[in-house]
Amino acid sequence: MANVLSMDLRVRFKQLMDQGLCAAAAGRMLLVSPATAARWGKKVRDGASLEPRPSGPRKGSGRLEPFMPFFLELIEQDPDITLAELQAALLAAHDVTASTSGIDALLRRHGYSYKKGLIAEEGRKPEVRKARHDWARRQKVMREQPHQLIFLDETGTNTKMTREYGRSLRGERLKGTAPFRRWGNQTLIPGLSCDGIVAPWVISGAMDQDAFDTYVEKVLIPELEPGSVVILDNLATHKSDAAAQMLKSHGCWFLFLPAYSPDLNPIEMAFSKLKAHLRRIGARTFDQLIQAIGKICDLFTPDECWNFFEAAGYTS
Repeated sequence: MANVLSMDLRVRFKQLMDQGLCAAAAGRMLLVSPATAARWGKKVRDGASLEPRPSGPRKGSGRLEPFMPFFLELIEQDPDITLAELQAALLAAHDVTASTSGIDALLRRHGYSYKKGLIAEEGRKPEVRKARHDWARRQKVMREQPHQLIFLDETGTNTKMTREYGRSLRGERLKGTAPFRRWGNQTLIPGLSCDGIVAPWVISGAMDQDAFDTYVEKVLIPELEPGSVVILDNLATHKSDAAAQMLKSHGCWFLFLPAYSPDLNPIEMAFSKLKAHLRRIGARTFDQLIQAIGKICDLFTPDECWNFFEAAGYTS
């Protein structure tokens, strides 16, 4: 919480305005922020007091405390429930009126924030739940040798990526630029070890099995140590007998993740950072995109990649 400005400073501000200075000039003389000066100036002009508002809990903030068990029961039944729906439920069940801001403050005091992480609905199927349970048991073994694990996946990129938001003064439109001509779509496939990004490769268009076989033979295998386990999504493109045989000949093998389980692949976290940098750079040609991806891949430190592994449950 910011420090409350003293009453003495507020009195001096009012005196300067009484002497004919505008609020902005008085604020500059007293080293007060423009926003505070404007707020105090309005109070002086309206004849209102400049005394600071009382600090501490809002009046009546504890009035809803007895209804916290009621709210928790509703949240457990439906985590998507909105503040307006909680407000209506409280009125219907207990004939108590409360503001949505008051309910929000109560929930936040108890550690509840409004958020949502989506997972595939198909992940609730019994066979998928069993596969994920079996994978969790395998993870206990994987944690003993994380340096042998290489996580693989593809992600789409293109030559029109740009940041979608920026900053401007309130009331002013912020105009950015983005290409509207034809652009190229590319597929990036890298590996993630606990030390960094390995074997990144970019192709135009989508990945098919022939391209995947080429990647495994020409790009991935030269980067692997014998004994490496390559973990990847359970996609048809990845289920290549030729790629599996090439990997086996090098002393490595594939291990497929359970279906509908991107949360078990730590490379998804690396993709988030990579795409943020691509939007910042704004590569507009294929060559620029290749160069940008190469530079971005070098930014991933061993500590950062280890944290990705830890967050996904592959280190102890």
